[in-house]
Amino acid sequence: MMRPRLRIPLRPSVGMAPRPRMFRPFSAATDVAQPQPAHRLPPLSYEEEVKEKGLGNFMSAGAFNVAWYGLTQGPSSSPSETAWEHRSIKDIVLSTAREPSLAALFNYASMAHNNHFFFQHLTPTPVNMPDELKRCLEQSFGSIDTLRREMVATATTMFGPGFVWLVATSQTGLPIAFKILTTYAAGSPYPAAHWRRQSVDMNTVAGAGDSIEDAELAATRSYMSRSAIGAGAPAKQKQLLHQLDDGTYAPGGTNVAPVLCLSTWEHSWLWDYGFGGKEQYANTWWEHVNWSLVAEMAKLNNKNEMSADAGVPRSAP
Repeated sequence: MMRPRLRIPLRPSVGMAPRPRMFRPFSAATDVAQPQPAHRLPPLSYEEEVKEKGLGNFMSAGAFNVAWYGLTQGPSSSPSETAWEHRSIKDIVLSTAREPSLAALFNYASMAHNNHFFFQHLTPTPVNMPDELKRCLEQSFGSIDTLRREMVATATTMFGPGFVWLVATSQTGLPIAFKILTTYAAGSPYPAAHWRRQSVDMNTVAGAGDSIEDAELAATRSYMSRSAIGAGAPAKQKQLLHQLDDGTYAPGGTNVAPVLCLSTWEHSWLWDYGFGGKEQYANTWWEHVNWSLVAEMAKLNNKNEMSADAGVPRSAP
C-alpha cells in the first residue's frame, strides 16, 4: 500500500550552491527518452552578490535562494513537445494561456516569467526615480506617495498568492498613463493571454440594410478570430501578438504594458517577515526598486510606441 509523504524542503544554508536556474516545458507524457534543452532565464545583474549576502535589508540570502532559484524550474519535456524548446517563455505563455490541455505548461512558463520580472526590477542599492518617470506617475496617481500606498495596500490585502503590477496604458489627455493591475497565482498581465467578455451586444449589432443573421455571423467570426490569437491560431494571426496597438487582441482586452511587479507569493516574504509581515515586506520592497529599469521599460522616450511587449527584454528566452 502506497502511503503519501509530506516533503518539506530543508532551510538552505547561505553558502549552499544553488541549483541551476532553468525552465523546462511540461508534458503529461511519461516516456522521456533523453533530457531536452532547457530555457535558461537571463541572469540577474546582482545575482552573484545577493546569493551570498542577501538583497540589502529586503531579502536574506536564504530567502533569495528559495524564491529565485527554487521557482524557476519545471518538469522536463518529452520528445513530442520539442516544438516548445525554441520558443521564448513569453510566447509560450501567450500561446498556451487559453488551451485547457496545456494548462500545466502555461502555469510553469507564466510563473517563470513573472518571477523573473519581479526579481529583475530589484536592486541591492537604492536607485533614484528619473524625473520624467516621476512626472508621468504623478499625472496618473497625483503623487508618488499615493502610488506607493496603493501598491502596498493592494499587495497587503490580496487574499492568496499572485503579483501586483504597475502597467503603462493609454488615457485620453495623457501621452502615457499608469495603472495598478493584480494577477493571482501564475496569471499573466498580458491582454493576449485572457478570455474576456463579449465586446458587442448581439441584440443590437445589426446595421442598416443588414439582416440580423448576417450581422450576427460577421460579429461571431470577428470574435472567434480575435479569440484565437494566442490559442492555436494560424501563423498569420500569431504575428499580431506583438502588434496589439491595432486593437487585434483578446475580446474585451485592453492594451497594457507591465513595467514593474511585486510578488505576493508566500515564498517571497514569509521566510524573512513571518505571518502578518506582508505589509512590512511590501514597504521594504519599494526601497529596492530599480526605477531606471522601470523608466526604460515604460519607453518614455517613445510614448507613441507603447505596446504589451514592454516589460520583456527582446533578448529574453
